Amino acid sequence: MRHFIGFRPPAKTTHMFGFLKKSNPESPSENSGWLSSLKNGLARTGRQFGELFGAGGHINEDLYEELETILISADVGMDATRLLLADVRRQVKEQKLTEASQLKEALAHALLKLLQPLAQPLTTERNKPFVIMLCGVNGAGKTTSIGKLAKHFQNQGKSVLLAAGDTFRAAAREQLLEWGARNNVTVIAQQSGDAAAVIFDAVQAAQARGIDVVLADTAGRLTTQAHLMEEIKKVKRVIAKVLPDAPHEVLLVLDANTGQNALSQVKAFDEALDVTGLVLTKLDGTAKGGVIAAIAKAHPIPVRFIGVGEGLEDLRPFVAEEFVAALLG
Repeated sequence: MRHFIGFRPPAKTTHMFGFLKKSNPESPSENSGWLSSLKNGLARTGRQFGELFGAGGHINEDLYEELETILISADVGMDATRLLLADVRRQVKEQKLTEASQLKEALAHALLKLLQPLAQPLTTERNKPFVIMLCGVNGAGKTTSIGKLAKHFQNQGKSVLLAAGDTFRAAAREQLLEWGARNNVTVIAQQSGDAAAVIFDAVQAAQARGIDVVLADTAGRLTTQAHLMEEIKKVKRVIAKVLPDAPHEVLLVLDANTGQNALSQVKAFDEALDVTGLVLTKLDGTAKGGVIAAIAKAHPIPVRFIGVGEGLEDLRPFVAEEFVAALLG
């Protein structure tokens, strides 16, 4: 019998806490606070766009060059920058735009066209339990994101179970237990052992108890660590053994501050695990934000959630219109 950390060993291998009831719908003030946090997080890029579009003058090649420089410095990347500039130039020609201030709306339309396909909310109704496996490099914010996702799904009236699959880092297990306590949900964990075994037990427990959503943590790993990338493939295969169509979602957690490095992470984890969604964290720091556009052009995978802070409510579904408005200041 395995011992699950933080609980007195029961007769079976699981111990279930109660679940929070669905909270009240989000108020306008709460949404306003979220949008303000997002805008503040992207303020560095927003200021640059504001200075460019607010300086006055006519549209000319110098203005396009300045716009190109800002986009590249905002982590949009060369390919997406070229695509956006081509779209902006097309709009200028078709609409006969002449003033620098008119470029802001043209860029907003181009960005929205590029990012809108990525704004696909995650729905969990098609399976019960719905198993979500999280992956990413060290320090991207996987464990913290799991705590916030647990709150998100509880707000939808769903029951949640957490699997502490990061068996390399004791602090990750303890952190997840803390999130579980804050959210009033069960955490399946072991002192040590195999990540696949922990998640296997968690899925079995969820099946037995009628849980709606399983959030499975995994250890952070660099994409260059071949043996660890092979190990995470094994974790996914083991999940499928207990529940043939699981995991139903593979979320890659990306630190927004990594810039263009995020592209190589998306490519490597997608090749290993067939990533189905992205979580972009730490947009409250020095993030420039444009990496979403780079991903949309080079490796389009739905951006399920973005995060702007440490609070439980600071991870929200990605809404392209909100993001573009915040990015352009």
